[in-house]
Amino acid sequence: DVHGSGGYDSDFSDEDGQGETSQRGIKRAREKEMLHKPFQKDQHSQVAHRSLHSSEVDREEARNRRAHLISMNAFERHKKFVGDYILYYGGQMLDFKRSRAKDKTDHDVLRENHRFLWRDEDEEEMTWEKELAKKYYDKLFKEYCIADVSRYKENKFGFRWRTENEVVSGKGQFQCGNKHCEEEEGLRSWEVNFSYVEHGEKRNALVKLRKIKTRFSLLSLSLASLCTVHTSCMCICVRRSPAGLARLSHDS
Repeated sequence: DVHGSGGYDSDFSDEDGQGETSQRGIKRAREKEMLHKPFQKDQHSQVAHRSLHSSEVDREEARNRRAHLISMNAFERHKKFVGDYILYYGGQMLDFKRSRAKDKTDHDVLRENHRFLWRDEDEEEMTWEKELAKKYYDKLFKEYCIADVSRYKENKFGFRWRTENEVVSGKGQFQCGNKHCEEEEGLRSWEVNFSYVEHGEKRNALVKLRKIKTRFSLLSLSLASLCTVHTSCMCICVRRSPAGLARLSHDS
């Protein structure tokens, strides 16, 4: 009895309807989750805040600036930083330029520290300048000398040791030892005994030369035992003196 029971009976209750609705919502949420892509951004229903926009712009500018600096080499980056410093703090490029009056090249160091003959006492208290000059000296070949007689009218002659290229080509041994002569016939070996002043110290050495006999008379008139080292040309400039030449016993 409906009235006796005090209520209505129905096969479609509210509890069953709520269960179907919740299941339908779960299924819909699961499908939405499956269709969501990993790289897909969430949809915002509101406009982004201004601070978020400015931070993104700053991040993009920093990324571009970093890529621009990486594309430069070290010197270009240095010039850019110096230019930015002057732009922000004032000044001029001349304030950053150092004086080059005391700059020296390797050639300048060699000219100042070169020695015609190195002795044991010369290698004491070696500096890097002396080590550089000694390294250059070790590369020279010291059996025969190359002579420069272009200033013979002033009774001055220049001598230097041979380089590797001159040894390979035979200059100074199978060719005339004169710097400006390439004769290969009639060569004779001569030994010159002379003293010279180097870095304020007087020294003595024997030098072998290969010269043509007919042309060597010119050298024998003025070549001497007193000479002065000119480190600027790395040779010995010989001045006239009573001392003469001693020809070697062999004509090799």
